[in-house]
Amino acid sequence: MYYLGLDFGTSGARACVIDEQQAVLWQRAIFWPTGDQAAPMRPANWRQALLELTTQIPINLRNKLDVLAIDATSGTVLLVDEYGAPVSPVLPYNHPLAHDPAAKLTWLRQHDTQQRAYRLMHQIDYLNRQLLGHCAASDWHNALKSGFDPQTLSWRPHASADIRLLPPVVAPGTIIGHVSPAISQQTGLPVDCQVCAGTTDSIAAFLAAGPLTPGSAVTSLGSTLVIKLLSTTPVWSFEHGVYSHRLDRSGKLWLTGGASNSGGAVLRHYFDVATLERLSADIQPDRSSGLDYYPLLQPGERFPVHDPHLAPRIDPRPDNHSLWLHGMLEGIARIEQQGYTQLVSLGATPPTQIMTTGGGSRNPAWQAIRQRLLNLPVQRAAHDEAAYGSALLAARHEPSITRNKPHMPA
Repeated sequence: MYYLGLDFGTSGARACVIDEQQAVLWQRAIFWPTGDQAAPMRPANWRQALLELTTQIPINLRNKLDVLAIDATSGTVLLVDEYGAPVSPVLPYNHPLAHDPAAKLTWLRQHDTQQRAYRLMHQIDYLNRQLLGHCAASDWHNALKSGFDPQTLSWRPHASADIRLLPPVVAPGTIIGHVSPAISQQTGLPVDCQVCAGTTDSIAAFLAAGPLTPGSAVTSLGSTLVIKLLSTTPVWSFEHGVYSHRLDRSGKLWLTGGASNSGGAVLRHYFDVATLERLSADIQPDRSSGLDYYPLLQPGERFPVHDPHLAPRIDPRPDNHSLWLHGMLEGIARIEQQGYTQLVSLGATPPTQIMTTGGGSRNPAWQAIRQRLLNLPVQRAAHDEAAYGSALLAARHEPSITRNKPHMPA
């Protein structure tokens, strides 16, 4: 049996096929058109990428695909009509209203000029509809920012004034249908290939990175610093930019975390890749730089404190550029340390090991600095592609949607 994972992110889309032993058999990536900032938010581009990736799968693997799952950007939504055609613009994950479910839906309704809205769809729901040929249930993870409560498994009463627009919601990994005959003919995917409810891109990356045991944590060192911790207790705190995703049906595993505005984008602003490598080689990571930095490109922070006015702190700048980089790497590592400390103080399970993904995971000096400050085992994840995480989700699929019927508020 073979399993397909599809990842739709902000830079492009990726596919990964694995077997029952979780070995990668094939993977591919395509990227959104350069120079077009709106490209990642065009449904036509999503569909085209979906068709391109699935048709590129070698036929000997494609014919044997049993289950597939998709992950997509959390918080990206649109309205569609009864035929699945968009009737509003896409409201992206980084829109100012992205974290306000009621205001988000109101904005979309205002842009549905012909009043033809049939359903609110997350990016992943739109993609699943392309595969299935009909509207299907959404998943716990993508529905969170639209007002779904993962503790009660129901839509919060204030999520929408028009409840009919909200989709049913099931557990990630639940089978929601089969590939439609039309898509099978277009792509060569088997008509008996099952489609399961997916997840968000960041959770898929977590699934790819490490074991699902309480205390496991994943730090993504990409453009921003994102941390996720597997906890037996959910925690939420808008004040600190913290939220939790339900990972299992029993409610015993929760993925909690947050995202800082600090990260690799700050480093790339001041150093090119070659310079970063050269200066990093001169750093003595077992020693403190003696500098107290909070690296940001502009004022404003989301986590571990939610402060839209927090000022960057990257001064004083020593003449020694290697020392300056040392201070910045240390500053970002300190934010990571504060993030995990904050999660534990809010009631999350303490971290016991930290896996690292993203471009920063390849910097050995930074890893040593982080391990010194965190006082925990830190290692690079064996797999850091979200598409691999979605393929794992497909392999762990649940056989029927009837096992978790979605609850709707009265």
